[in-house]
Amino acid sequence: MTHEEDFDAIEAHLAGTLKRVSASQEMFQRLYNRIQMPTRNEITLRLKDWRRLFFVFGGVLSGMLLLVTLARVLYYFAGRKG
Repeated sequence: MTHEEDFDAIEAHLAGTLKRVSASQEMFQRLYNRIQMPTRNEITLRLKDWRRLFFVFGGVLSGMLLLVTLARVLYYFAGRKG
């Protein structure tokens, strides 16, 4: 029996045992109220705040640089043992 056949058997078993559950309309309404899309004015005001935008981009770039550096260090140490 291959792995694919195993997955098919498990999927068929789960499809028979699990039943579909639908969420209530009240839950969707609460979720919709919590998710608020900003208006065009709010978006343009946020983009005009260039200092904040500068710090956000700087933070993202710094985080990416840190991740790349850590990945290179781990790759270096893993390569030395092998």
